[in-house]
Amino acid sequence: MCSATFRPELDLAGQTVVLIGGSAGIGLETARCARAHGANVILTGRNPDRLAEAARDVGAQHTAAFDATNDDALEGFFETLSTPVDHVMVTAGGPRYGPLLEMDSDQVREVLSGHVTLYLAVARHSLGKLTPHGSLTFMGGTGGRRVTKDLGIVSAATAALPPFTAALALELAPVRVNLIGAGFVDTPLSAALLGDRLEERRAELRAKLPIGRVVGPADVAALAVHLMTNTALTGATYDIDGGQQFVD
Repeated sequence: MCSATFRPELDLAGQTVVLIGGSAGIGLETARCARAHGANVILTGRNPDRLAEAARDVGAQHTAAFDATNDDALEGFFETLSTPVDHVMVTAGGPRYGPLLEMDSDQVREVLSGHVTLYLAVARHSLGKLTPHGSLTFMGGTGGRRVTKDLGIVSAATAALPPFTAALALELAPVRVNLIGAGFVDTPLSAALLGDRLEERRAELRAKLPIGRVVGPADVAALAVHLMTNTALTGATYDIDGGQQFVD
């Protein structure tokens, strides 16, 4: 659960946080956490109805419904913002699993470059709107670090994100750039991916993980807000998987 007991210098009061993919899951929970720390939030998502519901839930300042992977739409969104923003977090997009030999060349290129391309586009288009003390926060994963047949090319895509984040942090300084490496997080996306196996997976993780419970969106949201407020953090990857990468 998000705590609003941060030190005053680590607060978001009066700041604006943009959540790209903020209509559900980690993005929406981060919006709630940011609001608890005094921030104004702007939500984007592809589904207008779900986005409107999320906006009512958190009292969003503004919303925009578009596909973040559409570069023209993404650029247009940032151009329409009338005031500067302090922090942008991107949770849009999801993993693609499957055997390598079953993927065609276009699919391989998409998996390898999809997140990097999206994150770079967000950085490029937000740069004129971000305040100098601002930050970008991206989502990666810990599960993809293990090479397996089932994961296919996901491991290669996962490996690209930490050095990409570090290099981008150097280019954008003093704007800070950080990456969150999450394991299984109990979100609607996880439910959609696992289907009937969801409860089985939850039980398995409760039994295996050193923390004895499943990581939820609020856990990731608390970390995201910390990355926004702690001005000493940039260019790094922060794992939050309850120890899953060591036991799963």
